[in-house]
Amino acid sequence: MSLQTPLGRALGLGSAKSGFSHWWGQRLSAAALVILGLWFAASLIGIGGADHATVAAWIAATPHAILLILLVATLLYHSCLGVTVVIEDYVHDARALVLMLVLVRFAHAALAVAGILSIVKLSLGAQA
Repeated sequence: MSLQTPLGRALGLGSAKSGFSHWWGQRLSAAALVILGLWFAASLIGIGGADHATVAAWIAATPHAILLILLVATLLYHSCLGVTVVIEDYVHDARALVLMLVLVRFAHAALAVAGILSIVKLSLGAQA
């Protein structure tokens, strides 16, 4: 005897429905953050107490710019997933839940755009 509903059995969905993709996304982004975080920490140690021009030149190198963009995007994706879980667990009013989820998504998207744009501007040598 199964505790699944007939519709759930027909669709092949468990009790969490789409929870696996969320869980998997957090695990993959965490693994990517370990690798990118180690690279970033080693890079910071390598450039030490460099001045702004040296750091800007370091960012201007294509591999560094690409890895920094990946770091920012992965970090904010992982953060958005985590904050979403906390909000879903602790906010019980339906209207407040939807509002907070929308605000969190917009805030993370805005931070991603700002971070990536900053890296691109520095890597292309643009000032301001």
